[in-house]
Amino acid sequence: MSSPYRSIPLILAISALLLTPGVAAAQHHDHSHHHGAGAPGSGYTRAEANYALPDVSLVDMNGRKVSLRSELESGGPVVVNFIFTSCTAICPVMSVTFSQVQRALGREAARPRMVSISIDPEYDTPARLREYAARHDAGPDWHMLTGSKESILAVARAFDAWRGDKMNHTPSTYLRAGANKPWLRLDGFASPAEIVREYRSMVGTRLSALSR
Repeated sequence: MSSPYRSIPLILAISALLLTPGVAAAQHHDHSHHHGAGAPGSGYTRAEANYALPDVSLVDMNGRKVSLRSELESGGPVVVNFIFTSCTAICPVMSVTFSQVQRALGREAARPRMVSISIDPEYDTPARLREYAARHDAGPDWHMLTGSKESILAVARAFDAWRGDKMNHTPSTYLRAGANKPWLRLDGFASPAEIVREYRSMVGTRLSALSR
């Protein structure tokens, strides 16, 4: 007969997991229509895609008008997601993940430009984006964008990220090695380590092709 004390380490491990900030944020939420919500690293799907970027201008967190194409087609690698600052479930998890990816790739020569685009432009003013960026320790290579409702809708639709309402948005991350390259779309809660691995594989393939 097994001792009841043997189960204590397992109970403690499960308790620690549930208290992890990313997991707790994903579990204790009020977005009843989020699809595929779960803990980071619980599984994701990947697919290559080609997206036609609309010719629109957005606004960065400092109030400057910027071209979407210049932000995403500057020549270097980019990592993109869609968020809104009042989100209490998916977005905090994705932004914590982005923060950790930023830290992991920050010293690499081929570090990406990271771009988070708000899907709630009427609420997410540049000032609110600045507060959100500070909350997640966004560095100079992590840009946060808002804009007019029409421009944001065009961008979200171009990336097949619009689900009819901000509350229906799903966790997706988009990576591209450079302009005119296909996008790698990760659907689901990919962990920071998984995104870093996908990014390094993608950029390494590009560098290998350039060296031939």
